[in-house]
Amino acid sequence: MFNLSNKVAIVTGARQGMGKAHAFTLAEAGAKVVISDLSLADCQKVAEEIEKKYSVKTLAIKCDVSQKEEVENLVKETINQFKKIDILVNNAGICQNKPFLELTEEDWEKTININLKGEFLMAQEVAKEMIKQKSGSIINIASIAMGQEGIGFLNLVHYCASKGGVIGMTEAMALELAPYNIRVNAVAPGIIETPMINFLKTDSQSLENSLSRIPLRRLGKPEEVSNLVLFLASDESSYITGSTLVIDGGYLAG
Repeated sequence: MFNLSNKVAIVTGARQGMGKAHAFTLAEAGAKVVISDLSLADCQKVAEEIEKKYSVKTLAIKCDVSQKEEVENLVKETINQFKKIDILVNNAGICQNKPFLELTEEDWEKTININLKGEFLMAQEVAKEMIKQKSGSIINIASIAMGQEGIGFLNLVHYCASKGGVIGMTEAMALELAPYNIRVNAVAPGIIETPMINFLKTDSQSLENSLSRIPLRRLGKPEEVSNLVLFLASDESSYITGSTLVIDGGYLAG
C-alpha cells in the first residue's frame, strides 16, 4: 500500500526495539535505510538482516545523537552514500525509572540530552538537507507521557519532561519548515513491548496495574507503532504536519 521506493530514511536508535522495527518496516516499503545507534556492530547486524530480507540498500553508522559532531557525521555520510534524505525517524531515547526526589542532575541531563536535545540536533541537521530538496518528512518519537494532553507517570519526571518537550518542538518545527514542504509530526506510543520497559515486566503487580489501564488489555507491539511511522513517512500523509498521533491501545481514553 505504501511505496517508499527511491526514498532514503534515517532511523536513530535502530539496533533494537521500536527503532529496529521502524527500519524493517520502511525497508519493506522500499526505502533505503540508514541504521544508527551507539553500537556499530549492532547496527551492521540489523543492516545485514534488512538487506538479506528485502534486498534494499542500507548503511550502518554509529552515532550518539546528543553529540553534535556525531550527528553532523551521520548526515554527511548519508548524503555521501545516498545523495539525499527524505525521511528522519527520531527514535533514539532512554527511559530511567527513578523517583523524583532521588534524581540527580546527571540523571536529568542524560535523559534530556538524548531524548530532547538529540531529536533537536538530528532534525536541525537533516532539515538543512531537506530544504535543498524542498521536501521531507520528520517523525519525532514522543510518548503518552507528555504532560498536558498526555499523562504523567510515577518515577519518570525526567522522561515526561523530555517527551513533553518533543511535542512542543514538533509543533514549532512544523511551522518553520512548512514553507519548504517539510512535514514534521510526532508519534506518541503508549506502553510498547520493548527492552525499554523491562523494569515494568519484572514487577508483576506494576505490569498488571498498567494492563488494567489499557482498554485493549495488552501491551503494544513495536510493529504496530512502525505502521503509523510508515504512514507519516509516506505521501499518503501529505496534508498532515504539526500533529501528534497517539497509539496506546486506548490508554488516554480511559
